[in-house]
Amino acid sequence: MTDKKYGLQRYFLFFAICFIVITLLELAFKSMIHAGQDLPPLLFPAMTIFLLIFHIMVAGFMVMKYLCDKQHLYLMAIACAFTGSAVMMLGTLSSFPDWFLCHTTTLVNYNDAIIFFTFRNIMMAVLFIVSIVLFRQPKWAARGALFHTFILSGIITFTLLMLLLAYLYSSYNPILSVSLVDNETHTFTPLWNDFFSWVLIATWSLTLVLLLRVTRLCSTFWFSGAFFCTCYILTMIFLLSDHNSDGFAWYQARFFETSSTLFIIFTLLYDIFHLYQDSQNKYLDSYQNAIRDPLTRLHNRSYFYDTLVKNLAVASPMQPVSVIVSDLDRFKRINDTYGHLQGDKVIQFVATVLQDAVRIDDIAARIGGEEFALLLVNTPAQNALIVAERIRQTIAQHDAASSQQQLPEAITISMGVYTATSDALTAEACVERADKAMYQAKQTGRNRVVVWEEPRPSQGSAINLSPEAQ
Repeated sequence: MTDKKYGLQRYFLFFAICFIVITLLELAFKSMIHAGQDLPPLLFPAMTIFLLIFHIMVAGFMVMKYLCDKQHLYLMAIACAFTGSAVMMLGTLSSFPDWFLCHTTTLVNYNDAIIFFTFRNIMMAVLFIVSIVLFRQPKWAARGALFHTFILSGIITFTLLMLLLAYLYSSYNPILSVSLVDNETHTFTPLWNDFFSWVLIATWSLTLVLLLRVTRLCSTFWFSGAFFCTCYILTMIFLLSDHNSDGFAWYQARFFETSSTLFIIFTLLYDIFHLYQDSQNKYLDSYQNAIRDPLTRLHNRSYFYDTLVKNLAVASPMQPVSVIVSDLDRFKRINDTYGHLQGDKVIQFVATVLQDAVRIDDIAARIGGEEFALLLVNTPAQNALIVAERIRQTIAQHDAASSQQQLPEAITISMGVYTATSDALTAEACVERADKAMYQAKQTGRNRVVVWEEPRPSQGSAINLSPEAQ
């Protein structure tokens, strides 16, 4: 019931947009007619050239999308429809002698132009129907290469057959002929008015109904395809309303053809942008997954060391780099008593505290099971000690109630700090010194912060407790 409701909403939205856009196009065309009064003879060939280029672009997009995923066989039917249309428009241009030389001749073979127009519409409508059927039957494309090739060959063969028939019935071939326009009076013949025009209207109407019924406008592409069919139905109605092939209706029909094709191009460009955006988001997600710990979403060990190496290269007394290594006290007892699931919650809680305590340019990382590291840029030892002490106190003051059951009981953390003021030491050596300071904190009672200090000649120990940690 919900799907039916959404389907009706899409149909209503489609027809509402069609009404608005078509009204605006009609007003735009009438404004151009009113401004220009007499239309120049070369306007129609110029519009045909634009339409030809647009159809080639759409065909190219369809082929590229098909090559990206050959399971979408229906795209090739649309590609052949627009390719064949572009070829037939070359025949239409040949009906205007010397247009490429910008001669304003009135010797136009309107019968040839309407013949190519008729066969082009029949070919495109049929291929659109084939595309809709193939979209409805996606398993056909997966039946194997032989069946796939058979369908593709049939589509190409039909396109070539329609091109051949259009050529044979044009003035280029004296054997076959059909009169749809009187070239002397420029009026449509009864054969066009009473038969072919209605056949085209019926064919495009059937195509539109099938498209709406089968695809249910499930994507912007099919939405643009439905609008395309609607505009082609209107072109037939425009031509029926005018008895002369050189009247305004002929230009109006070509204007709507061009506009509907341009709408498809904009839709395809939107699809490309959307695919690019999805690809970019997936790349960013993949990159973040590669540099972050999956449990805590802190940065992982490799990213921490890579960033530390880059910062040590520019370390100086004016730009000190501080490293804080920390380890949860008696964490094994948490796992043994409450289980590893509860242990993971403890690690996640501590990770949140660490992440909230650092700046945007700093790095908070998980470098072991319950071992964490912080990289503080442009931070001297005294400031790093303050940060570490604030973290230690924040963790120590929480229990099960204040942590919303993330902690089964109160826990503590031991932390070691080392500050580099040059690139004399490697990243591993800096972490090792902070790690030794952290172990000194554990050996002297846990739940404290120790800052590494270079040993003085009169001292035997390489590590001193900071006043705040004593």
